Amino acid sequence: MRHVEIVCTGNICRSPMAEVVLRAKLADAGIDDVEVTSSGTGGWHVGDRMDPRAAAALRRRGYDGSAHRARQFERAADLTLAMDSGHVAELSRRGTTAQLFAADDVPDPYYGEDEGFDEVLAQIEKAADQWVGRLKAG
Repeated sequence: MRHVEIVCTGNICRSPMAEVVLRAKLADAGIDDVEVTSSGTGGWHVGDRMDPRAAAALRRRGYDGSAHRARQFERAADLTLAMDSGHVAELSRRGTTAQLFAADDVPDPYYGEDEGFDEVLAQIEKAADQWVGRLKAG
């Protein structure tokens, strides 16, 4: 079983959205040897549910994020993916090699309007499709 860890700041917006989407897309592709989890670089939200705006954006696109509870990053996985370059740098300082989840930094929608969550979700879906192809290849 391969393990993919997706990391953002507080684990209530970007990384849990990416976790839910990547997990669903892997299942749709018949890839069942990849475990996908997410966490945050900070522990402010440990145990909290996903931001309601993130959960609503997921629901609008047919995903279910209701089971998510925020976690703090503890250790590297087989593949550690960060939502922006600041997270890559923070993980590097902690001795973990990480790659960006998407081609560009995924912006933090937390302080913006609701539509920002839909925009971030579109970026996440596009990047998740690419990761499915890479993970399927081996």
